Amino acid sequence: MPIAFVRNVSESINQCELTHMEHEAIDLTNARAQHAKYVEALRHLGCEIHEFPRLDHQPDAVFVEDTAVVVPELAVLTNPGAESRRGEIESVGETLAAYRPVVRLGDSGTLEGGDVLRIDKKVHVGCATRTDEQGILELRSHLEPLGYDVIMIRHGEALHLKTACTYLGEGVLLLNREWVDIEDFDDLEPLECHPEEPFACNAIRIGDSVLFPEEFVRTRERIESRGFKVHPVPASELAKAEGGLTCSSIIID
Repeated sequence: MPIAFVRNVSESINQCELTHMEHEAIDLTNARAQHAKYVEALRHLGCEIHEFPRLDHQPDAVFVEDTAVVVPELAVLTNPGAESRRGEIESVGETLAAYRPVVRLGDSGTLEGGDVLRIDKKVHVGCATRTDEQGILELRSHLEPLGYDVIMIRHGEALHLKTACTYLGEGVLLLNREWVDIEDFDDLEPLECHPEEPFACNAIRIGDSVLFPEEFVRTRERIESRGFKVHPVPASELAKAEGGLTCSSIIID
């Protein structure tokens, strides 16, 4: 049974880091209600839920994905490009240590988990505003000895690589071609988001279903037309904090 690690929305979410978006007030009550539905969907799709303690003084702490890169052999704690987020790392490492050997990136480079898209033994890492080349090199030093191929990808105006693309399984990559080049992904079939839904490329494959934001109905139609079963959840409130579905969990087998 997969385990999904999550963290509830912080009281200070309205002080979140923003890179590409203008500030828009986040309704804390609604954000927590939507997050609860997200967690319930993870449980419904077969995940065992483990909650990190809430960190109300860390505005972005709900986005736990950025704090660690976890593979079957190892958990690598990151060094977020947003300096304000580095206080989130310790509690994540303490919990993951019960499931994996844990190592931590140094301070010479930056890396956030939202930039890391692993497809089997290929680890694609976005290099942009929050993750730099040195951070990728250090991640490579931990993963390549375990047999992983770490591939650096430069992406466009997306905050993270997984804002621009996610893997749906069965050889299909959901992507926004304006932000990422399909040629960077060997032998994957592209499935483009609807042009009026540029942020609709962040999805989670769990079992035989794709967890997907309910707001992006046109892209959902494309995913379903390709033969995937979609499980929609509301995600509009945390999207104001530049968050997608993958951001709010760390899922391990």
